[in-house]
Amino acid sequence: MFESLSERLEKSFKILKGEGRISEINIAETLKDVRRALLDADVNFKIAKQFTDTVKAKALGQEVLNSVNPSQMMVKIVHDELAQLMGGDQTDINIKINPAIILIAGLQGSGKTTFSGKLAKWVKSKRSKNPLLAACDIYRPAAIEQLKIIGEQTEIPVYIEDGNKNPVQIAKNAVREARKNGNDVIIIDTAGRLAVDEEMMREISSIKDAVNPHEILFVVDSMTGQDAVNTAKEFNDRLDFDGVVLTKLDGDTRGGAALSIRSVVNKPIKFVSSGEKMDAIDLFYPVRMADRILGMGDIVTLVEKAQEQYNIEEARKLQKKIAKDQFDFNDFINQIQQIKKMGNVKDLMAMIPGVGKTVKDLDIDDNAFKGIEAIIRSMTPDERSMPALLNGSRRKRIASGSGTSVQEVNKLVKQFDETRKMMKMVTKSGGNASKLLGRK
Repeated sequence: MFESLSERLEKSFKILKGEGRISEINIAETLKDVRRALLDADVNFKIAKQFTDTVKAKALGQEVLNSVNPSQMMVKIVHDELAQLMGGDQTDINIKINPAIILIAGLQGSGKTTFSGKLAKWVKSKRSKNPLLAACDIYRPAAIEQLKIIGEQTEIPVYIEDGNKNPVQIAKNAVREARKNGNDVIIIDTAGRLAVDEEMMREISSIKDAVNPHEILFVVDSMTGQDAVNTAKEFNDRLDFDGVVLTKLDGDTRGGAALSIRSVVNKPIKFVSSGEKMDAIDLFYPVRMADRILGMGDIVTLVEKAQEQYNIEEARKLQKKIAKDQFDFNDFINQIQQIKKMGNVKDLMAMIPGVGKTVKDLDIDDNAFKGIEAIIRSMTPDERSMPALLNGSRRKRIASGSGTSVQEVNKLVKQFDETRKMMKMVTKSGGNASKLLGRK
């Protein structure tokens, strides 16, 4: 997401390079380029104009410090305004009430049902809640089945009433069931349509009136661009929702919805979601998103993802093994599993400042580690724990068993040896996982 916008903005800032100060003359062309970049990203015309007018007002007359050139100053101003445009501060979800009722709304195909499952897993794992999913989309049979499958995958109960065609009654009964069973969060998945219609609005309004939700989230497909913003306005006029969820951020989206929606409906973006995996959900941080748009990476989110998978006791054991030169293939594959849990490899790399541009055209498969795992799993337990045993005949057998070549096995063994040496050097110099993650 935002790749095209990032490139266009970077080119815009280059116009000011070499200038001694920001003036109305040299800023005009830069801002013209910035406005074009926003319009190409499908940002509303009025919002794009208002944005560049604000940037211009803040930039003119700014004294450029000795250590900062006009181009860098412009990047900072645009960064701050982008963050402000998307909401400024991160806004949390309201689940302090017990039970907290969350109503999910949106058009058909926006990803409501998948997001409902992701949110249920998120409140369970991140906020230690005991959620219940309520299947109130009675028009799309696949929606109920989909929610049922998600519930089984995430081990979260799903309230279903087979044969009941009254979604308002189902929602009310689901709340009653949650109170009876001690569920402290109820997530109600509602029906969508291919377009906004009166029947749809009347039904979702009736559910809202019946259950009095503490949080209404509007789910929008970010790939629909400006249309998503228009739809959000219609829903907000009727429902007065509390926050927006942007889905399908991994698709070919230009980012107009993320940049425009806050200004149009005056409601915060609370979550972003990508892909079908139940872990692919994040709180929305406007400042961090502005960082990513301007190619500054998102190191804070990267560290948070690492900390989620970080186990202090396991790290200490691993450090002792490395110090004694006992790091083996079992440890190696465990580290790979930790990285995979953090998310898509390409997305993770893009969070590192300065790396985003270098990986954008690379085809990094989600299964990038598949070959490595196949090779390690084709080793015997002794070979994994004692890599020195891997002679020529053993490597040939491993290649055959893993569907790879001897050359690939040799390459992995060489990479493993180099990794082990590097990790030992880091350990000797006093570095450890705790320090890398900012822990004492």
